[in-house]
Order: sequence, then C-alpha cells, then structure tokens
Amino acid sequence: MAHRKFLAWAMLPVVTLAGCVDAPQATHRRPARMVSRPVVQPLPSAAATRACMVSLRRDAIGYTRVPDQSYGAGCSTLGSVRLAYLRSDRAQLGLANAGPVTCQLASSLQGWARFGVDRAAQQIMGSPLVKIETMGSYNCRNVAGTGHRSAHATANAIDVSGFLLADGRRITVLRDWRDNDPQVRAFLRTVRESACKRFGTVLSPDYNAAHRDHLHLEVGSSRPFCR
Repeated sequence: MAHRKFLAWAMLPVVTLAGCVDAPQATHRRPARMVSRPVVQPLPSAAATRACMVSLRRDAIGYTRVPDQSYGAGCSTLGSVRLAYLRSDRAQLGLANAGPVTCQLASSLQGWARFGVDRAAQQIMGSPLVKIETMGSYNCRNVAGTGHRSAHATANAIDVSGFLLADGRRITVLRDWRDNDPQVRAFLRTVRESACKRFGTVLSPDYNAAHRDHLHLEVGSSRPFCR
C-alpha cells in the first residue's frame, strides 16, 4: 500500500515557477524568489476619480490633472495626476522626478509622506522632511523577467530613492539602508513599515538586489506584500 501511494505521488506533474520583481508571491523552497503573476489593476470609475480629486484638494497638495490616455499593450494613465508637491503638518514637501500617478497612488503617497515619513524624520532623525526623491512612476514596461505588465505601466507604482531633511542631510536607500548609524537604519525601516500600511505592495533592498536603491510602492494589489 505504501509503495502504491509513493507511485501515485510520483506521477503528479511538476510545475516550474518563474521569478518576479514587482508583484511577488512566496515559494516554498526559496522564499526570496517569488512567483510571477500579472498585475491586474481595476479601472477607476468616474465617481471614484472625482471623489479622489476632492480628497487631494482637501489635503492642499499641488497637482495637475493628466488627461486620460490609453497607450495600448496594457499601458495607460487613467484617473492620473502630476504632483508638484505634497504636504506635511506645517509645510510643503518637494517631490523629485515623479511622473504621472493615479489619484489613488497620489492619495496614499500624501498620507505616507505626512504621517509616516515626516513624523519619522522628526522623531528619529531630529529634523523635518523637506523632499522625497523618486526614480519615476509611470513606465510602459513589464515586471522584470516576465511577460506581465508592471504596475508602473498603469501609473499605479512609484519608486522612492531618498529623502532630504531640513538640516541638509540626504538619506538614500542605496547608500544608507545598511548604514552604520542605527538611527539612519531605524528611519529607513520605519518609513518602509509605514508604507506597508498604505500600499498594497512594498519592496525594499531586503526583497532582492533589483531594489537595492529604492522602495517600490504600489497600490491596487489584490495580495498585500511587504518586504
């Protein structure tokens, strides 16, 4: 009987799983490598977009509406804006290199910048935040190593590379993620954990080498993931 059970299990098909960067799922043998899956972003309804825009105005952040545009091949900027600046409790916050982002992403980014990054900067680093540096947002491309469109292709993701503080210090993910200063390390991990509460997918240098220089922040993911 035991021999028959072994043969039955041996006949089951073997499935080979491919790695993915932007939209991960954990495997059993190698948790650092993830199963690729397509990023499926629901199209925002007109009512949802209007409500989101009202929220942005209420937060008093600087933005301009981007005309809805579908570029084909799964790439679009629908219900999107260009951000000029965000806001902390008391001041404007600069935002460098950001392209179009969906209104939902803009709203999440504003909440994270104000309640996560700026307050962590004040409490841990002793200086307020003045600017968030990014490596861009909208990009009509696939998830690295797959045939699936990235969340960047629908302006639902942004890559954050660094932070400028009021005292002149510049903290970057690439240089400072494993800094010798425990305060700097604590600041970067605190803002990462804060992002995990506001975004569906957050990827950092702890995920893989492809994210050694930025935090990938993504909204709309059906399976929240933070690493």
